[in-house]
Amino acid sequence: MDRVAIVFPGQASQYVGMGKDLYDAGKEVRELYALASKEIGEDIGCLSFDGPAETLKQTRFTQPAILLHSLAALSVLKENVPEVALTAGHSLGEYGSLALAGVLSFEDAIRAVVKRSSLMEQACRENPGTMAAIVGLEDGKIAEACKTASAKGVVVPANFNSANQVVISGTTEAIEEACRLCSEMGAKRAMILQVGGAFHSPLMEPAREGMREYLNSVEFEKPTIGIVPNVTAETEYDPLRLKGLLIDQLTSPVRWYQTMKCFAEAGVDTVIEVGPGKVLTGLAKRELRGARIFNLDTLEDVEKFYAVIAG
Repeated sequence: MDRVAIVFPGQASQYVGMGKDLYDAGKEVRELYALASKEIGEDIGCLSFDGPAETLKQTRFTQPAILLHSLAALSVLKENVPEVALTAGHSLGEYGSLALAGVLSFEDAIRAVVKRSSLMEQACRENPGTMAAIVGLEDGKIAEACKTASAKGVVVPANFNSANQVVISGTTEAIEEACRLCSEMGAKRAMILQVGGAFHSPLMEPAREGMREYLNSVEFEKPTIGIVPNVTAETEYDPLRLKGLLIDQLTSPVRWYQTMKCFAEAGVDTVIEVGPGKVLTGLAKRELRGARIFNLDTLEDVEKFYAVIAG
């Protein structure tokens, strides 16, 4: 492993049962879950391990549960975390990157995500909306469709997941119109997603202002490794700049495949996804041809990774 990047998943990677084996493996992990449960006012461990799935899907639970899972895997890895050149996280996952790089403590990252998830759920109630995945259409045409459909409400590109898939976000009527236009323009698929709201769009402005107020009281340390924020997809080391970009992220698109290009240009040849699911693993395989890809979701995954790095 010459140039390693660690990435952290975002919302929609959750599943019932996530993190239970990691929780059982270490006292430090259990302490993180206890802290999160106290902050949330609910037993996030029970919800993660036993469900129900519909409750776990709620933004205020999903986000802390996913971050906890990622931090749990890091805690179990301990000194076996390899030397890392760059790190990035998809939306919520950016807090995992900040924790890995020492910008935030694990505890501060958890507290921030509990606040973020609550603010975002509240914004979803205030400004209802949805998202849709557009597959097989050029970015420029998707932007054009959004611009035209904005006559019916807010709609913007929200996640540039790969060169072949962009997620758009906005009010339901405008999303439906944008999907129709994208289909007419030749999109292979234009599918409305089952999500809780219009994330990474102007409809999240109330959450953005709430996070600005909250994070102004949180000290960000200088990162020990390069972080590639969603907003710019460029390597960043300035803690104040990282804080500002983290706030802007709530209403800005996630530039994920541009992040993979940043990795490629930096010579990254190994990508490790730390957390639940394999969404980012799949995207990395598509965008970073020839790179070694690892997915650390379960305790078994972590133990197998030990064997790999031990040679």
